[in-house]
Amino acid sequence: MAQEFRQDLTQQQTQVQVQQLSVTQVALAHIVELPLMDFEERVKSELDANEALEERTTDELPDSTEPADSYERDSDEYEAPSTPEQDALADYASADDIPDYLLRQQGTREERQVQISARGNALDNLYAQMGEQDLTDGERQILDYLIGSLDADGYLRKDLSTLQDEMEVYHNISAPQEVVVRMLEILQGFEPRGIGARDLQECLHLQLTDPELHSQWKQKALELVDNYFRDYSLHHREDVKRRLRLSEEDFGEVERLLHRLNPRPGGNLNETTSPDAPTLVPDFLVSVDNDGNISVSLNQGEVPQLNVSRSYRDLIKEYSGKGKSLSPSQQDAYIYARKKVGDAQYFIELVRRRQQTLLGVMRSIVSIQQDFFRNDDDENCLVPMVLKDVAQRAGVDPSTVSRVASNKYCATAYGTYPLKHFFNKVFTSDNGEELSARQAKAALRQLIEEEDKRKPLSDDALSLQLARQNLPISRRTVAKYREQLGIPKSTLRKV
Repeated sequence: MAQEFRQDLTQQQTQVQVQQLSVTQVALAHIVELPLMDFEERVKSELDANEALEERTTDELPDSTEPADSYERDSDEYEAPSTPEQDALADYASADDIPDYLLRQQGTREERQVQISARGNALDNLYAQMGEQDLTDGERQILDYLIGSLDADGYLRKDLSTLQDEMEVYHNISAPQEVVVRMLEILQGFEPRGIGARDLQECLHLQLTDPELHSQWKQKALELVDNYFRDYSLHHREDVKRRLRLSEEDFGEVERLLHRLNPRPGGNLNETTSPDAPTLVPDFLVSVDNDGNISVSLNQGEVPQLNVSRSYRDLIKEYSGKGKSLSPSQQDAYIYARKKVGDAQYFIELVRRRQQTLLGVMRSIVSIQQDFFRNDDDENCLVPMVLKDVAQRAGVDPSTVSRVASNKYCATAYGTYPLKHFFNKVFTSDNGEELSARQAKAALRQLIEEEDKRKPLSDDALSLQLARQNLPISRRTVAKYREQLGIPKSTLRKV
């Protein structure tokens, strides 16, 4: 019995490597994802919320005061790095001496605004993702119907049995329950995450289960949403905090994660965009000089340079080291000032690291696609490139590259492009040559433009024609690319 008892107490250790992001990494991931105009609002909001954070005036020099709180830095303010254009302007004695091309690059914020023509409406993005799925015609009809049933917020309000009846009775679409459920699961995996949810709780759950979401508070937030959502929505905050076994500070982190989620992932799906699309401000400016040298800079827009309030720093200097000699009110003021200064330092460092990350990723993209920029934005010069390629060159994680590329634009002398324009999927031809999906789509479009419209080519025929051009693409891939290009099937192209 003694031997059996000892065996029960035997412990086995297994070494497992687990990576958890720090609070700073989570905050940086969020701020990196913001396009310029949203980032401007974020900075303004932080300035309004923290009186220890100020805009730096032109006559104010950096102060060398030691920080009140460290945040792993050794100074209490960080100036946003100047752009190559700003450095170049400093070489000239007056504005009259500055070359025209530098003035155009520097320009006003209004001059850098570019009209981006949007096509169709926000539903197009969902249909494009549907085109990337390997589905039968019946499955495609069901998924199409589910997308068309979304409300303006991106929710699927009708229950599945009602939708199933509608498809079978009114549209003669065979819709077995298990297929409808599977198509809904596919829809709920589309971007933006949360689309196709039946209610807010499911919407938040879908966003929290996104593999791209990295946060140490993710599991606790999921536990709250899955198990205590009703109590939390009824403002039973203390009870939920107790059930989650979290301190006030940790529960606050969970709440901050929840507040960053999008309760309306549809964003007015059915609003058709007009030809005069909203003005978008490019996040990056890329220029090429006469010698073919490429420069990349961030568009600073109306983001001010930041520093910590001198009055708060002086207050900390005055009270620092006095300890018990301070009155209670002075101690409260000292603690308050230290927190505000620490928060200001933390945000300034986030801004600096955001700029560093964005520039590093954009310079890596330009380095890979340099032939495109040097040849007047010739799309034929774009080479195959995926997130991993940029991540390795920039020294960051692929998820960081994905966030940088999200909803951001790059302006050149010849046009303005979404960053995702530069990414191409890669496949290999029979002779081992790497080819991009863009090359295949261009060849597909040309074949269809040159076909006999009285006898348009089927997807099978197009696949054979592409194979003869050393582009080995399956029929299903042809169908997917054709739909992404907005080209109807052969029966609808016949005249």
